[in-house]
Amino acid sequence: MATETTPPMKFTEADLSPEIVKAVEKMGFQEMTPVQQQTLPLMMEGRDVIAIAPTGTGKTCAFGIPMLEYVNLKDKRVQELVLAPTRELSLQITEELRALARFIPGVRIACLYGGQPITKQLTQLKLNPQIIVATPGRMLDHINRGNVRLDSIHTMVLDEADEMLNMGFVKDVTKIIEAAPVQKELVLFSATTNQDVMTIAWKYQHEPVEINIPATKENRPQITQYVIETQRENKYENLLYLLDSDEFQRVMVFVNTKDMTQRLCKRLQDAGYPADCLHGDLRQSVRNDVMQAYRKGKFQILLATDVAARGIDVDDVEAVINYDLPNENEYYLHRIGRTGRAKKHGVAFTLLTYTESVRFDEILKYIMAKPVKLTFNDMDILVNEAGEPFFENM
Repeated sequence: MATETTPPMKFTEADLSPEIVKAVEKMGFQEMTPVQQQTLPLMMEGRDVIAIAPTGTGKTCAFGIPMLEYVNLKDKRVQELVLAPTRELSLQITEELRALARFIPGVRIACLYGGQPITKQLTQLKLNPQIIVATPGRMLDHINRGNVRLDSIHTMVLDEADEMLNMGFVKDVTKIIEAAPVQKELVLFSATTNQDVMTIAWKYQHEPVEINIPATKENRPQITQYVIETQRENKYENLLYLLDSDEFQRVMVFVNTKDMTQRLCKRLQDAGYPADCLHGDLRQSVRNDVMQAYRKGKFQILLATDVAARGIDVDDVEAVINYDLPNENEYYLHRIGRTGRAKKHGVAFTLLTYTESVRFDEILKYIMAKPVKLTFNDMDILVNEAGEPFFENM
């Protein structure tokens, strides 16, 4: 098992092509993250890898650079495949791979996901991409239709493998793996290990090297967590109080159901707040438009369900608000991990009712952290445990 023992290496010190080094510098990166430093040489050797690493540690560059280094530009067949659990993550990976390939003329990358018309994707496939990024369901659909062949696959990457398999894609993923050559390089990136991840590794990888990147002060997001004990009927007013503080320019609010997300979003919009929402009932084109507008700062408050928010990667989310407590411990980490990115400090608030307190205790045991407790005093001012106004003493 690999561990973090070596000092950071600069990209210029690695055995990388000038085109890749130039692209990485253009993206603003100089030193490798631990997951990049450990994964790159192994993938360049063609080894199978299981990389267990926290979110936000530079995984896309870790697998994207080796893929681009050994792609054969003269070969029109699909050589590299990345599977991701959500449409949003697929689009983000594609965007980052294209940035890495900026100075390599002739690299063609296709992105295939559900919710987009097949005809649009056929246009991409007719350009003979060497690299495909896809969600499992749509990838298998194209294979079954005869639109894509995987018999020339050199490398296959499963990104966020734990999430992908937890979402019920086990059968799809195994069929896709089996459609590619047995001798391919298979690389799994995962935030956690679970039985499905280990089964895939045991069944399909050949002498894999395991890389385990623990969360450290350097790669763990800097997030201060707060809990506000409240009553259900006061949650909306509490939410407005946080939004009216003028402390945060970009906020994500998490809600448990599609219906509640829609209703809360409309209520905020009707009250004049710059808000929009993401949930599973929205068409993919609408979801793309919402995310694009949010990234560009056209509105400040994004409401989302857990499923809709998977894979969202916006560097400057300043605060996350848990309007509802999530049903799964992992979802809490995924939610608060939307803030505190790119080495910026973030804050997360949880509006907690009495009936949710037992459930929250379970989450705290899971995350091994203790949030700062805040309350509203008799004058409806949010105060810390010393009774001091919170926003005056942040």
